[in-house]
Amino acid sequence: MEVTSSNSGGHSSFSSFRVYLTSLSATPSRLSRRAISVSTSSDEMSRVRAVSGEHMRRTLRWYDLIGLGIGGMVGAGVFITTGRASRLYAGPSIVVSYAIAGLCALLSAFCYTEFAVHLPVAGGAFSYIRITFGEFPAFFTGANLIMDYVMSNAAVSRSFTAYLGTAFGVSTSKWRFVVSGLPDGFNEIDPVAVLVVLAVTVIISCSTRESSKVNMIMTAFHVAFIVFVIVMGFLKGSSKNLLFPAKTEHPSGFFPFGAAGVFNGAAMVYLSYIGYDAVSTMAEEVENPVKDIPVGVSGSVAIVTVLYCLMAVSMSMLLPYDLIDPEAPFSAAFRGSNGWEWVRKVVGIGASFGILTSLLVAMLGQARYMCVIGRSRVVPVWFAKIHPNTSTPVNASTFLGVFTAALALFTDLNVLLNLVSIGTLFVFYMVANALIFRRYVPVGPTKPWPTLSFLTLFSLTSLVFTLIWKLAPQGSLKAFMLGASAVVAIAIVLIFQCMVPQANKPELWGVPFMPWTPCVSIFLNIFLLGSLDAPSYVRFGFFSGLIVLVYLFYGVHASSDAEANGSFGVKVKDGQVLKELTEV
Repeated sequence: MEVTSSNSGGHSSFSSFRVYLTSLSATPSRLSRRAISVSTSSDEMSRVRAVSGEHMRRTLRWYDLIGLGIGGMVGAGVFITTGRASRLYAGPSIVVSYAIAGLCALLSAFCYTEFAVHLPVAGGAFSYIRITFGEFPAFFTGANLIMDYVMSNAAVSRSFTAYLGTAFGVSTSKWRFVVSGLPDGFNEIDPVAVLVVLAVTVIISCSTRESSKVNMIMTAFHVAFIVFVIVMGFLKGSSKNLLFPAKTEHPSGFFPFGAAGVFNGAAMVYLSYIGYDAVSTMAEEVENPVKDIPVGVSGSVAIVTVLYCLMAVSMSMLLPYDLIDPEAPFSAAFRGSNGWEWVRKVVGIGASFGILTSLLVAMLGQARYMCVIGRSRVVPVWFAKIHPNTSTPVNASTFLGVFTAALALFTDLNVLLNLVSIGTLFVFYMVANALIFRRYVPVGPTKPWPTLSFLTLFSLTSLVFTLIWKLAPQGSLKAFMLGASAVVAIAIVLIFQCMVPQANKPELWGVPFMPWTPCVSIFLNIFLLGSLDAPSYVRFGFFSGLIVLVYLFYGVHASSDAEANGSFGVKVKDGQVLKELTEV
């Protein structure tokens, strides 16, 4: 059978329906060759990057990254997360929860930073996992993250309508209209959300540098509003609210729910730090990645931690923890107060700016993920193209922007503004594992089983700890099992550290205290994954199934064609492709 050539003169599995059906028969052999095939850092920086045609301009500095990190993290959701965690879990000690969560976020950000310095391309987690675990694990995690971005951005844009209404004293129903013929959950049309998404799409398509300037302006306004709310809290609040609840039957003191409450609160508020991962996708556009990326990522996390802790203290001083409204803590605190009602509108305005900044940064990130996945050929290479005039991934930005706008128009996603779902936590977990794998497995045809065995055992031990924490009844037996699990986890890390030497120490910038730092990140992400509800796992399973089908019916064949055409550096002989297409 004749194999039809693609436009580039190579083999194509999609040149005709008959050829495609024959290619599907070759799926097992192609999976065995491509699914765990790894790329190299040099290929990602040169050959793979060249697929986009034009290069992204290196115009960003460390202060741009700090602005993008703050804008991505400090969304409107923090106003809700703080109140809920304080009321239900930590009480006044919510400030300690934020400090712990900030430290954990910093450790996780270190993992991203090392990869971004070593591999300054726009692919973020997708590229990091592709050079360690292979093509399919990278596509699986990257595609899940894109879906997470799209759904979260649609929810954020719809929430903008609600907060804008609060700021101007207009009911949300006046901004939206109901179509009676559509099913519930899809019948509230929100044109404002669509306009916001499309406007942001235009901004990020025109210029990354200009996008950074817009973000800096909006982030400055948002931070100013947050500082204003913090000051109002200190002025109007009372320090006695840090120790005494409104009702005497409720636990008192700064730690009313003990250490368990502090850590449960930390698990909830950690989700407010998510957003620094999008900064790593800007690595290809940073002037000096070695200096700017560590300062930008770490600096943004540190600044956000200070803001969050001050917000927590301010809120705890405004009201006793048992009177805090978990849905709108700051607005409710000023509701009905003589002369202070106007502060509620300030909160609404500040939250609106937070929504816009988090939306802009997230849409910048999702477009760059799609662009680099296109470079790998597992999705159409059209997504990888960089516009010669703007030096931005216009195709990926436009496609995902229109997709997000369509969801925001009809769908009531009912998702908290900054509440990251299972997909993003899973990606963080994979990046931490990938960092350990890269540090301890030598490059070349070596056996990775000691490192893989360690990662598996540590993950299982972390999972056991999480299940005991969530499911076991309170008592001395639970404390003993938690302690035993912690001891086993520490012993596993110590044994691995002593028996397996580091094979690849970074030349430019590296995560300190290996392998403890990424292990803390692995444990934290597993712990947070255990706190998610069943619908999150159902959604993750549904999208994961779709991603697997896309890879089986398109991705593996497209990447096999690219391999046969020499796009991955090693050209597969024509006879091997002919054998796949004719002898299966």
